[in-house]
This record gives sequence, C-alpha cells and structure tokens, in this order.
Amino acid sequence: MAKLFFRYAAMNAGKSTALLQVAHNYEERGHRVLIYTARVDDRFGEGFVTSRLGPQRQAATFDDTTDFRAEAARSPGVACILVDEAQFMTPAQVQTLHELAHLQNIPAICYGLRTDFRGELFPGSATLLALADEMDEMKTICDCGRKATMNMRVDAQNRKVTEGAQVEIGGNSRYRSVCGRCFRSS
Repeated sequence: MAKLFFRYAAMNAGKSTALLQVAHNYEERGHRVLIYTARVDDRFGEGFVTSRLGPQRQAATFDDTTDFRAEAARSPGVACILVDEAQFMTPAQVQTLHELAHLQNIPAICYGLRTDFRGELFPGSATLLALADEMDEMKTICDCGRKATMNMRVDAQNRKVTEGAQVEIGGNSRYRSVCGRCFRSS
C-alpha cells in the first residue's frame, strides 16, 4: 500500500538532494515520477529543484491553485509524486496527496521545512504532520555543533529577525539553521 511521507528538516539538511536521489532511483528502474517545487521559490529559476551541492533538475511548479489529483490523472502510470518545498502546499493539497496514496496507490514523498523563522508551523507542514503515514527528520547542524531544528531569519548584519511575513524566499544570506538554544538566545 502506498503512503504519504513527510521528510522535514531545517534549511541546509539536504532535502532537495534527497529528492533528486529518489527520483533518480525510480527512473533508473524504469518508473515515472512527477516532481514538483513551489512556484514562489525561484532562487534558482522557476521550476527547478536545486541542491546546494550543485545538482539541479527541472520540475513542475505548484501554487495554491494546483490540483494534484488532476495532475496525476494526466499522468497514467506514474509511480511516485515528489514534492520539494512542501511547506508551501495548502492543507487541501496535502489532503489530496494523502487520498492519492491511499485510494490510487501512488506514493507521495514531500520534502520541506516544519517551521518558519518564528518557530511556527507552515499550514502545509501542519497538515503533513497530521496526515503523513511516515515522517523522517533529516539532520543538519547548528554553528555550535548541536542538531539544528530551527530556521532563523537574519538581516544584512546577521542579526535575528523576529517580525515579518511568514514567507520570504532566501538562502544562506537570509536564513541560518540553528539549534533551539541558539534560536532562543539570539
């Protein structure tokens, strides 16, 4: 039976790299995959899953209007749905992926952040935490050497930012992966 998976971590843990590896593994064995990334995340160009290590692959994009059920129906024989930046999905989209896994036997593997720069759940992540059949925390480390579990937004002077919109796309110059202690003491 297929499942809905949520693989989450702080930034820089290798989520996109892992997604690219899973896609390669399926395709090397002759299976078709559907790969999605959030339209809002255009740091490396729209429609690309890009690892900070360098590998990159074109992907379909999703936004609030994307209907994963219709997308799957247009792709008969798809073996797996892979979603990068899954925190940006709507709760309804997560519900749809759960239904596709359980009613159409199409596994969905979602990679994303659990929380934002304030330590609050993204709506997509909250629903993934509620519905995922399997969850895996991917690990990365804080500058202090502890396991990083938080995403800290920083300004141009590398000071912690505590207010602002939940979604602000940025990389290493805008965010740091930190442990709970460094998140609270900064």
